[in-house]
Amino acid sequence: MKKYTKYLLFALFLLVVGGVFYKKVYLPKHTYETIHPKKEDLTIFVKGIGTVGAKDIYKVTAGVSAKITQLQTDLGKWVKKGDLLFRLDPVDLPVQLESAKTAVKKAKSEVVSLQKELESLKAQKELAKITFDRYARLKKESFASQAEYDQAKAQLDSLSAQINATKARIESAKIAVEIAQKNVHALQEKLKRFTVYAPVSGIVVAKNAEVEQTVLASWTVFEIVQKEDVWIKAYIDERQSQKIKPGKKAFITLRSQSDKRDEGYVARIAPKSDAVTEEREVDVAFSVVPIPFYLNEQAEVNIETQKLHNVLTIPVGLLRFHNDAQGVWVEKEGKAHFKKVQVLGVSGKKAAVSGLNSTDRVLVLDPKKLPIFEGKRIWRE
Repeated sequence: MKKYTKYLLFALFLLVVGGVFYKKVYLPKHTYETIHPKKEDLTIFVKGIGTVGAKDIYKVTAGVSAKITQLQTDLGKWVKKGDLLFRLDPVDLPVQLESAKTAVKKAKSEVVSLQKELESLKAQKELAKITFDRYARLKKESFASQAEYDQAKAQLDSLSAQINATKARIESAKIAVEIAQKNVHALQEKLKRFTVYAPVSGIVVAKNAEVEQTVLASWTVFEIVQKEDVWIKAYIDERQSQKIKPGKKAFITLRSQSDKRDEGYVARIAPKSDAVTEEREVDVAFSVVPIPFYLNEQAEVNIETQKLHNVLTIPVGLLRFHNDAQGVWVEKEGKAHFKKVQVLGVSGKKAAVSGLNSTDRVLVLDPKKLPIFEGKRIWRE
């Protein structure tokens, strides 16, 4: 009797353990959650990673080789077009300019003096003409000698020659005035180059010099970026870039503002791909540029390429490859079956597919459960 009791208890133990294993291990390993494909509209986006850049960066150079005497702005400051940026030491240019202005005054005075001299000579010539005419009449009537006549004529001719010479000197003096004035203008223009103003309105993104530093003419002192020139230089895989066109809507997420999405649009597509990474540069501009912005900050762009209407969607994580075909695992009559699908597009965590029905029960696979295979017996949650 004791021997049968022992076997009975052992059998009962196995039964309990088997029941527990069946309910706690076997069934959970073969039980899957299922979902139905959802019919909806889906917007397809292409994702790219890039950095904040600018269409144009205005490099403000010194223009002349000189020492910086004054800096009027700084890195990160906003400037308006025409604002003073910096001054350079003109050395002796102001002295040269004053000397040139003095030369203009002197040349103008010379013109005035010669004009007065011309007026005096003209008056003397009128008097000499009267004297000459009188001696000519007297000589004709034999009341004046040939010598007196010749002397009067010589005086008249001399004054005529002096008048012509003075006129020539006046023209020369006027040319001297023009030359002196051009010299003044040239010095004034040259002096202007020692005071540099902002060519555009924008933010100073680089400062490459300090006060008392001597710079060359080609030295870039400041770099300025206009707000409207800011965009994202994103890089898109060549295989995904075919549907991207200028003007396409996009969303921008800056690394420093990961919880915010800024609207934008495709402004330009570079005509040359990177031969190494096989990516294409796509420049995405902001609809409204966020202030402040930081060049070279990492950013993510999602560019709208297509809108699908009334399509079936499933979580993209349910897609699998089986026998070199893409599809999903579905439950039918308590067994697992692989069903081929065609992916129409992927947007975020959703995939639009064809080849399924809205009544299909798609299996949500779990790596903690036993591997799936065709015809496997399963239970639905």
